Amino acid sequence: MSYVKLAASVAAVAVVAATAASARDQVQVAGSSTVLPYAAIVAEAFGENFEFPTPVVESGGSSAGLKRFCEGVGETTIDIANASRKIRDREIAACAEAGVTDIVEVRIGYDGIVFASDINGPSFAFTPEDWYKALAAEHFINGELVANEFTTWDQVNPAFPAQEIQAFVPGTKHGTREVFEEKVILQGCEDGGFFQAMLDSGVDEDTAEEKCMALRTDGRSVDIDGDYTETLARIDGDKDGIGVFGLAFYENNTDKLTVATMNGIVPTTEAIAAGEYPVSRPLFFYIKKAHIGVIPGLQEFAEFFVSDEIAGPDGPLAAYGLVSDPELGDTQAVVASGEAM
Repeated sequence: MSYVKLAASVAAVAVVAATAASARDQVQVAGSSTVLPYAAIVAEAFGENFEFPTPVVESGGSSAGLKRFCEGVGETTIDIANASRKIRDREIAACAEAGVTDIVEVRIGYDGIVFASDINGPSFAFTPEDWYKALAAEHFINGELVANEFTTWDQVNPAFPAQEIQAFVPGTKHGTREVFEEKVILQGCEDGGFFQAMLDSGVDEDTAEEKCMALRTDGRSVDIDGDYTETLARIDGDKDGIGVFGLAFYENNTDKLTVATMNGIVPTTEAIAAGEYPVSRPLFFYIKKAHIGVIPGLQEFAEFFVSDEIAGPDGPLAAYGLVSDPELGDTQAVVASGEAM
């Protein structure tokens, strides 16, 4: 396929207005703020290249989008949920209870989670253990849990500047938060020996994981419920702040942000594609199969989204920061057949 009108500019990343039409002749999408810019680019191009209306794309976070997705079947419910994590078993169960029994899982590619601060601030070379020490609510020391009293980064790691610890992390409704907790905070707890020390002291594994991932609530770690633009605004207002972002957002704001390394690796699409950068994750969208053939353009939009021209290594999504899926052909086959999970 060849698509002559391909709106891949930054302007196309703007959210497609949800007020565009009241009639249910548009595909409706909601969910992950990480997937949002990719979905908005595709929706814009789809509206320009097909005879269907431009799909409505909204954010809200992976969990919020999947909750809306699982409300039921019919024109009053959304067709697609974007997610920066896999759908959970309990969400699949909630869908089934509401009559959403056939769900098509579509992996669109890969993204990295990066740690960035003000462009004029110091550079950081982080490890997961640094983040665990900085943000864990409690540390396990000498056989007991004690409240985290670190206030500056040099207390975490002597190689760091004496800069106030102020982190802006995605709120719990975002899929990025789950990846951050597991691949950074829990990993840091394990790397530093704190997790094993709890097990050795008699703490059960589930409790040890819970204690490792519990973040401090004294203002040093701030949940951001909005999208990455809110995180960027917080850093603009607090030059000591360090935010957790998706790679694509950072790459489109390099004039405002400086990015940290993780385990010595600079986050780039190349490092993620090579499996070198340690904090990466697949991105998904989920299709309500019962709406295919009912909502005009739903099947066509899904196929367009994962086409080589759009999601391939030379497409506009890759230009915006998405790491193309090496198994994209398999994904295309799933979408074409409507194969449910």
